[in-house]
Amino acid sequence: MKLYDSGVYLVSGTELVADDAQAAAAIKSRTGREVAKAEAAQGTIAYGILKDHNVSGNMDKLQIKFDKLTSHDITFVGIIQTARASGLEKFPIPYVLTNCHNSLCAVGGTINEDDHMFGLTCAKRYGGIYVPPHQAVIHQFAREMLAAGGKMILGSDSHTRYGALGTMAVGEGGPELVKQLLSKTYDIDMPGVVGVYLTGTPRKGVGPQDIALAIIGEVFERGYVKNKVMEFVGPGVSNMSVDYRIGVDVMTTETTCLSSIWRTDDAVKEFYEIHGREGDYKELNPAAVAYYDGMIEINLDEIKPMIAMPFHPSNTYTIEELNANLMDILDDCEKRAEVSFDGAVKLDLKSKVRNGRLYVDQGIIAGCAGGGFENICDAADILKGASIGPDEFTLSVYPASTPIYMELVKNGAVATLMETGAIVKTAFCGPCFGAGDTPANNAFSIRHSTRNFPNREGSKVQKGQVASVALMDARSIAATAANKGYLTAATDVDVDFSKPKYHFDSAIYANRVFDSRGVADPSVEIQFGPNIKDWPAMSALPENMVLKVVSEIHDPVTTTDELIPSGETSSFRSNPLGLAEFALSRKDPQYVGRAKEIQKAQKAVEGGTCPIEAVEELRPVMDAIRAAFPEKTFGEEMKPGTLGFGSTIFAVKPGDGSAREQAASCQRVLGALANITQEYATKRYRSNCMNWGMLPFHLKGEPTMFEVDDYIYVPNVRTALEGDLADIPAYVIKDGKAEEIHLYIQPMTENERKIVRAGCLINFNRNK
Repeated sequence: MKLYDSGVYLVSGTELVADDAQAAAAIKSRTGREVAKAEAAQGTIAYGILKDHNVSGNMDKLQIKFDKLTSHDITFVGIIQTARASGLEKFPIPYVLTNCHNSLCAVGGTINEDDHMFGLTCAKRYGGIYVPPHQAVIHQFAREMLAAGGKMILGSDSHTRYGALGTMAVGEGGPELVKQLLSKTYDIDMPGVVGVYLTGTPRKGVGPQDIALAIIGEVFERGYVKNKVMEFVGPGVSNMSVDYRIGVDVMTTETTCLSSIWRTDDAVKEFYEIHGREGDYKELNPAAVAYYDGMIEINLDEIKPMIAMPFHPSNTYTIEELNANLMDILDDCEKRAEVSFDGAVKLDLKSKVRNGRLYVDQGIIAGCAGGGFENICDAADILKGASIGPDEFTLSVYPASTPIYMELVKNGAVATLMETGAIVKTAFCGPCFGAGDTPANNAFSIRHSTRNFPNREGSKVQKGQVASVALMDARSIAATAANKGYLTAATDVDVDFSKPKYHFDSAIYANRVFDSRGVADPSVEIQFGPNIKDWPAMSALPENMVLKVVSEIHDPVTTTDELIPSGETSSFRSNPLGLAEFALSRKDPQYVGRAKEIQKAQKAVEGGTCPIEAVEELRPVMDAIRAAFPEKTFGEEMKPGTLGFGSTIFAVKPGDGSAREQAASCQRVLGALANITQEYATKRYRSNCMNWGMLPFHLKGEPTMFEVDDYIYVPNVRTALEGDLADIPAYVIKDGKAEEIHLYIQPMTENERKIVRAGCLINFNRNK
């Protein structure tokens, strides 16, 4: 695999020319004409699709209107509640509500069916589409029923990726979907486009997850494709089935790219034909000369079976390398765990080594990444006639949709799997987000799913419960299962893959999915359960603010799962205040209490009482501020709009992972006014913060001048939002003194500035 240090021209779809001093001459010799870089940059597939969906008239400053929207049941209640509070009357474009995160929420929070009935009645009232539980995971339904060549889809799940079908899809936080529901736009600077040039053919036993993990391992830490579009081109594309391409495509999220798109061919056309949607196919290819901001060159022949060890998809090794250096790599993982868990628990992976081989406790093939037809058929072929054995090892398989499940029943794959001792379950994302097949304490699980972040498997570190997940392809998981839990690469087994043809039965959805066909019925009453709550009121950004540092996170990267854990917390997904109680609960259990304490001061300001009387520790803080800024008349400013109080956290690089805006909204409902960071891991988390009224600060220098429980005074911050944001003075209040630090904010759109000033997107829409 080669990552180019410069931009690259793709000529005739088959030849790469690095952007150097000889590039112009090389292109002219091959094409017979001079091609300017600006012209070639318009030759990417991505540029053409973005241009078709941009309504700004300026290709540097995009305002995108999407064709369709999709959400699952962890996110759609909050999205619709936000849109309702903002004036929603009708879904203006197709909006699909799926129910693939239907975890067992019978205790403590929302009953599943309450959220489901909310979704169904909203689909009827506002003119949407409702997919009942167990019918399909969100992204498989989108592939089968929504994707179309040259179109764009926005989803509230980070793995909204349908590029292999010719659809540019973006996973964002709920507020960005709210904007589309209110007929507003998705505003973003023109992203860079990085080509992925594929040659060769995957070797037998190597699956799409192997290709994806190899890419992630190369690009993630370098930030090579961060917030860019990945465009898959080259002859190697046609050497992969469409199912295979989909498996690679869905994992591009883990590179932190913005979106993905692939060239299309007759195989994609056949996919649409199989699904009865021939008219949705569109041939997509780059222009004769296309310019890419970077290029990843991959010879598919060279990729070997891969494994992403805990606790990130980028922690990759070949299975061959892992087996050759087993104890060293396991020791490294244990050390990483100690840092990640702050020493709260000890992960013991080396005890999994039996007779020099790694023993695995659990195998899972599931969800939008693993639950595809081809993955499961190949796994069944590997397991045919085998047994997973009567020991600790278990194997669960979750087909990604009921149509896939039915076809697997018809062709005998389900029977083959069940005969081995595997359990075949319905479409459910549970194993991917920590609410299904939770392993035993200290168990090691291998999964063909999308993520292996800490706690994603359901660990409760603060209670001493810890397990770990490694990501692998379904084929190597099946090979491991055939060897009764001993880690095995699929290339090490002798198998003839049957490659049965897929037949899609549309009657399954026709008989069960509610489709309003865009017709709203305002007479339908929305059905609320007792734990479905409205968003609490949030105040506008004050002119001056006092922030209390309530948490510090110095990990290189902080995931959204650490900011708000997934899994059992989803039972409170429809109750903003209830869910907020879990914020940072597995990373910093003291966070919620600290945030609530300083929130008392802001509530006092809003209620017209003295914030110092509400939070006594503010007295010396305010005395120090008065001494440092005698021009401020705080008797007058102790009122809403002029002086505000809230919390902030410091994190080195927060926001990798899920698009769920709860990572930001939970902070906000607890009174957060800002984050202070060195860098944001993803655009989507930064956007979530701004949409919920939080300032996305960066710190100039290192965080050596403040720590947890310190206060930071930021004067004239509302006015600062009208400037260039490059230097925002702030002051650490400590030992009766005000010590200056310098904050800054990366560029914000005018609407983003207005949203933050308003206090959140709901306020912004209400105030218009």
